[in-house]
Amino acid sequence: MASLTINGKAFDVDVEPDTPLLWAIRENIGLTGTKYGCGIAQCGACTVHIDGVAMRSCGVVVSEAVGKQITTIEGLAPAGALDKVQQAWIANDVPQCGYCQSGMIMAVAALLKEKPKPTDKDIDEAITNICRCGTFQQVREAIHAAANA
Repeated sequence: MASLTINGKAFDVDVEPDTPLLWAIRENIGLTGTKYGCGIAQCGACTVHIDGVAMRSCGVVVSEAVGKQITTIEGLAPAGALDKVQQAWIANDVPQCGYCQSGMIMAVAALLKEKPKPTDKDIDEAITNICRCGTFQQVREAIHAAANA
């Protein structure tokens, strides 16, 4: 049994210590906003915040997450009002299929916390999530819009 703190709430999950955090979040806790993409921590669809740092949850095992604060896309706007990144995503028509977007939004939220006014170079270095629809230009525009909000 592992105790995880996700979006400010405690959850006890009955999983093996080496279970990927992604599966505990989706299958055991039922928060399905965090998506499975590649399973090898390359695409970023499963990005969550662990102690405020953007991490790909398929590459983190549950035992490494115990005692840490985990935030998923569902916890990004806990009061029900959209986060400024989510608002910028809508205003700039970023999503097409939408599958990668929760991970992308989580990565961008972490970037803006670290660098409130990122340059294009900062964005290129920090946002390595993959969007199969190719909405990277809209993503860049939304990042700059959120930074100016």
